Amino acid sequence: MKALISAKWLYHNLSNPNLVILDASSASRVDGGAFNFIDDTIPDARRLDLKTTFSDTASPFPNTIPPPAEFEMACRELGINRDSIIIVFDNNGIYSSPRAWWLFKVMGHKNIAVLDGGLPHWVNMGFPTTKKHLEDFERGNFKVGYDENLVMDFKTVNYNIHNRSFVLVDARSAGRFNGTAAEPRQHIRSGHIPQSVNIPYTAVLHNGRYKGKKELYAIFNNACPGARDLVFSCGSGVTACIIMLACKIGYAHSLKLYDGSWTEWATLNNLKAL
Repeated sequence: MKALISAKWLYHNLSNPNLVILDASSASRVDGGAFNFIDDTIPDARRLDLKTTFSDTASPFPNTIPPPAEFEMACRELGINRDSIIIVFDNNGIYSSPRAWWLFKVMGHKNIAVLDGGLPHWVNMGFPTTKKHLEDFERGNFKVGYDENLVMDFKTVNYNIHNRSFVLVDARSAGRFNGTAAEPRQHIRSGHIPQSVNIPYTAVLHNGRYKGKKELYAIFNNACPGARDLVFSCGSGVTACIIMLACKIGYAHSLKLYDGSWTEWATLNNLKAL
């Protein structure tokens, strides 16, 4: 299925028995800023907790991809099946939902899409909302098919600096990328991985929705002309998925992520805040 679907499509498919709607909303951005939280959700949406259940909480770095077996168990507990058609959204339009989309892709599930504009656009369209998430469902039979090739590690990214096989695209703000603005994690300094390019995640969005294909193509073609093997990065692996999805929509199919991102890179290279 398409990676991005409209509110109208979702509204007209709410009665599909294979449909699973996942609310991956976050209360705040990774930089600590708060969202204008909408205290509602889409009917029959199930809560997907990216911070705990769908992250490896034993990792020293935030938002680390969970072990495949744990992911499989968490999906079954949410009533997700092998043939489920999954639509994921968040309360900021487009923010944390692409991270959930990527996790399912890595774990081998093909039928998943992000709701363009998320909950704010759904509300603006006048579609129904509810106060509670769906909690009454049968245990699912979801099965993981983990693709380790989509998860880049520190060693691979470091090797690529001098033996370039891919272009690393960083989704952080220009200030953080250039080292002129502070990192939200105060123990590390800002800056960027050598040879990487910068496409702030805000550049691919307009009013909480993705820009059109032509605009997205121009953004990527300007930053990394001709490159098709891309790996995405950010501060901790969340906003990188926003530009990854934008790339898939308008430029190239690449689902590779440096999951540790700048937080891991700066920590392991002892780049302490000044």
